[in-house]
Amino acid sequence: MSLILKAENISKQYRLGVVGTGTLSHDLNRWWHQVRGKEDPYLKIGDTNDRASKGSSDYVWALRDISFEVNRGEVLGIIGKNGAGKSTLLKILSRVTTPTTGVIKTAGRIASLLEVGTGFHPELTGKENIYLNGAILGMTKAEITSKLEEIVDFSGCERYVDTPVKRYSSGMKVRLAFAVAAHLEPEILVVDEVLAVGDAEFQKKAIGKMQDISKGEGRTVLFVSHNMAAVRGLCTTGIVLEHGRVVYSGTANDSVNYYLSEQSGKVNEELEFRSDRTGNQKLSVINIAFYNNQDTQITETISGDYVKIRIFIKKNQSLNYNDLLISVAFLDANQHQILTFASDEMGYKFGELEHKDYFDLVIPELRLRSNAYSLRLLLTEKDTRKESFVDYIENAATLFVLPGDLWNTGKLNRKGTQAILNGEFSI
Repeated sequence: MSLILKAENISKQYRLGVVGTGTLSHDLNRWWHQVRGKEDPYLKIGDTNDRASKGSSDYVWALRDISFEVNRGEVLGIIGKNGAGKSTLLKILSRVTTPTTGVIKTAGRIASLLEVGTGFHPELTGKENIYLNGAILGMTKAEITSKLEEIVDFSGCERYVDTPVKRYSSGMKVRLAFAVAAHLEPEILVVDEVLAVGDAEFQKKAIGKMQDISKGEGRTVLFVSHNMAAVRGLCTTGIVLEHGRVVYSGTANDSVNYYLSEQSGKVNEELEFRSDRTGNQKLSVINIAFYNNQDTQITETISGDYVKIRIFIKKNQSLNYNDLLISVAFLDANQHQILTFASDEMGYKFGELEHKDYFDLVIPELRLRSNAYSLRLLLTEKDTRKESFVDYIENAATLFVLPGDLWNTGKLNRKGTQAILNGEFSI
């Protein structure tokens, strides 16, 4: 595969505070250093791009020494938390802004879809904006005219194509904007969270179009999204950004796993000291951790994925481990019990606890809808009568489940019961 894009040591520095304050003196200082052949003095200063902490400098590095390569036909997923530098990187790649240091080398035309309806004029109709937006993206009038019917059909806005876009919903705007960009036939298509605005039908259509662009037409796609299932399903490679730096680069699946594992943070160290528990405490649960199929610790998983729950125990008194029964229940935000795993029903035996201080519950496919779930944990001897309880604790841990294509239909599943009760969507 031939190289189509190469980023070498890309950095972007911004000045914080009120725009214009002190910039003239800084510009003169920069110019004076340049005249004397010296390095820009402000490249030596600047805080790391960490939005959660207060810095000591007026300058911040939104990106720092970013380097990667993309081959023709690849779909690169760019992953990271809010503020990690993803959109800044795409703006540099799209030449919306310039890097402070570094260089971008490309071997083809780039079309970008960074903002919903960028370049759209609210007073112009949808059809007029197709011509306007197409011209901005580099298409000729004849090229737009030849594809107009296909663009309108793909957008699903045919009924409103002669209506000013100021009357469009945000979803209709992104449909039209994506349709124009997708039919530009660029060598490189840059997409930033466009799928977050569209409905399920459009998301499936957009993903299918990007797959056609990359696989069928051999073009390259750079895709930024917080939807890990979409990144895993669409992308071939991935990079993970953190505080403006690349912290991981690899396949899309490995990049998603790395990102989810990095969200895990510390194991729940306070669980050992919880007093709101019942049972004879012959054993007590002191930690709970979640792992993916690569045995990497996580706190987030994708609906339908493998999950291993590791439960650490403290042995306070002796008991017959072969009589031990364990139940792990998943509860939603309203404390409704959604799913329960019981060791006796699953054929689990715990004789190995004679020599270990933890046990694992392996779930090959966690078939839960997107939601945050708390765990209710019960350890009991022989039966489930209350007098047999060894350790019983509510809200022992929390697992965040992200939307997934559970049925391999190209559609992500809806959120769980709490979202329905909140009226976030209708079925």
